[in-house]
Amino acid sequence: MIASDVTLHARVVIHHPDLVNLYGCTIGEGTRVGTFVEIQKRAVIGRNCKISSHSFICEGVTLEDGVFIGHGVMFTNDLHPSAVNADGELQTEADWKVVATVVKRRASIGSNATILAGVTIGEGAQVGAGAVVTKDVPGYTIVAGVPARIIGRVKEAAIEISSTGV
Repeated sequence: MIASDVTLHARVVIHHPDLVNLYGCTIGEGTRVGTFVEIQKRAVIGRNCKISSHSFICEGVTLEDGVFIGHGVMFTNDLHPSAVNADGELQTEADWKVVATVVKRRASIGSNATILAGVTIGEGAQVGAGAVVTKDVPGYTIVAGVPARIIGRVKEAAIEISSTGV
């Protein structure tokens, strides 16, 4: 479902419009969105991004231009999630605060990575498949693991991975 409040810029490609859940978000020019993707309200997707199938981009997430999101990538937007308040009542939107996450231009996030709320993934950075990103990722670095740690650097078009992890 693509809700009427979604802003789609020119040349956005949604491969299977009946098999996505998009509402209240903005998707930039030339971006491609795969099957079974959810993008929530107030998420902002830049130009020429690729969002692969089964990914979840929640409220508070900003992807700058040229970002790659692999299959099954999950973002979070709450540092202390809970279904109920201290009194046991079901929480409402008024009971918690969205924590913003930013993925800078030309960063790449591998399949099944989880990105915790409040982090910034730097320009040109690469996040390995299955990584759990718990803190900021500097630009042009490669992180992998649980929790994600720097294992290399991205230099121009080449990638260097060190055996020592830095």
